[in-house]
Amino acid sequence: MKKLINIVVVLTVFAELSAQKIIHQEIFSPKMNKKIKTIIITPNLQPNTTYPSVYILHGFSGNPERIIKEDIPDLVHKAQEYKTIYILPDGNYSSWYVDSPIIKDSQYQTFIGKELVEFIDKNYPVKTEKKFRGILGWSMGGYGATNIGVTYNKTFGIVGSSCGALDFKSFGEGYQKYMVNKVVGPLESIHPNFLTDNKIKLMSEANQQYIFDCGTDDIQMINMNRNFHKKLTEAKVQHLYTESLGGHVPEYWSRSLSEQLALFDRFFKL
Repeated sequence: MKKLINIVVVLTVFAELSAQKIIHQEIFSPKMNKKIKTIIITPNLQPNTTYPSVYILHGFSGNPERIIKEDIPDLVHKAQEYKTIYILPDGNYSSWYVDSPIIKDSQYQTFIGKELVEFIDKNYPVKTEKKFRGILGWSMGGYGATNIGVTYNKTFGIVGSSCGALDFKSFGEGYQKYMVNKVVGPLESIHPNFLTDNKIKLMSEANQQYIFDCGTDDIQMINMNRNFHKKLTEAKVQHLYTESLGGHVPEYWSRSLSEQLALFDRFFKL
């Protein structure tokens, strides 16, 4: 009888684990000395099985809850379809996912690129090889994914940006409107590490896959994405770049991110 009860308990625990889809956690960041709200989405987990993982970064003023409700509303389905674990950290309203030299508790590059990855690797059944770990985002998150992904090029094997703010120097009024100056300082004295152009040499040596896209009606972002594509091409950095109809709106990035996640899945299966 005792043995039967033990078996029932084990099966119940496994059933609960395997059925888990959306997990809300507050993950402590030692560098920022605070907890960061994070959503983890899993497929139906199977015993003795590990999965690829993708870190998804929301845009300016966004949050993880909005991602699963508006930005990529079928993400739970995709986790099951692609057998992938998705990690959605809260990048705060306007952190730009950088290690801010101004705000002590806004060190999101280190949190996502190092601390969060270490936490997920320790607590979830993910494949820990670089080949099976990706990062992507849109708008502010497109910048963040590119900056963090390339900086931690031994951690992430594939990097994606949709309608990303890839050039602060040509951001115009957006530099202050979207509070970039609040986290990195005035544009005239910005540190070169915050400029995506300065990552190109590293990208040429990083052994990563890169995907960039932008909507043709995205007045603020289209030219900086075209210019970045041109510079990558001139530097012979292999990447996929696409443009399609659409503006800087959820309808555009919801579609483009779905397409990128399908490409991420193909990369993981190569």
